Amino acid sequence: MSRDFLEIKTAKITSKGQIAIPKEIRNLEDFREGTKIAIIAYRDHVELRSLRKMKRRFTALASEKILARDWLSKEEDEAWKDL
Repeated sequence: MSRDFLEIKTAKITSKGQIAIPKEIRNLEDFREGTKIAIIAYRDHVELRSLRKMKRRFTALASEKILARDWLSKEEDEAWKDL
């Protein structure tokens, strides 16, 4: 297991797909009522992260993708090749 591993708790999924995050886990992650979270799905697991903590990461990733889309072209490569 990962060094970051802290605790395992269980929860039950309702018919509406809802879960209750156990109090001990909410306290560890500082999830309070009204906290917006990111739900990140991987092939083998799902992560819940506070959007406050993720905001900078998403901004950086979005910025890189936008810049790459606009910047990565044959014309740009040619213009900057001698620098």
